[in-house]
Amino acid sequence: METVQELIPLAKELMAQKPSAKLVRMYVLGGVLALFGAVLGLMEAVCGPFAAAGRRREREATLAELRAARGESAPREQGKPLEAVQGCRALSNRLHAS
Repeated sequence: METVQELIPLAKELMAQKPSAKLVRMYVLGGVLALFGAVLGLMEAVCGPFAAAGRRREREATLAELRAARGESAPREQGKPLEAVQGCRALSNRLHAS
């Protein structure tokens, strides 16, 4: 069914055929489940970005706790100063030529 306007003629046609009570229950159950699925899909689409941001914050907090437990302030390579390591990372993140 592409539009909501098709629901009324469908309901009239079903009632004109005098369906049994079990069949009517099945139609109602199917409609309710379809509506429930549509609402859940809409909620997932709307709330999805917020949930992803929350997971990212939780992951960053966990990493910070692990670093604090190890006594590290930031990850760096052996023998190189922190500035050199950060400079390399900044260059490796460039995705285009200037």
